[in-house]
Amino acid sequence: MIDTASKELLERVEKSLDTMRPYLNDDGGNVEIVEITDDMIVRLKLVGACSTCPQSFMTMKAGIEEAVRRAVPEIKSVVAVNLTQYIDEQTGTA
Repeated sequence: MIDTASKELLERVEKSLDTMRPYLNDDGGNVEIVEITDDMIVRLKLVGACSTCPQSFMTMKAGIEEAVRRAVPEIKSVVAVNLTQYIDEQTGTA
């Protein structure tokens, strides 16, 4: 069961992601929250075109993470759970 504070935090993060979604959707992508950890790290999954786009890392850091941390200052970091796998596949380090 999610307590009220956790639900409110999740809603605030979702609202901040909603400011980025039109840009992601324009390129055929989107983002989903996987979890918000106890140490205030938002774990996201990039979906659609965003999951395989070479610019996804920059989108995560300069766009999504910036928007979330600005709107929800208690969040320490935003990471994509599926981005590392894609980078490893592209560089041959998987």
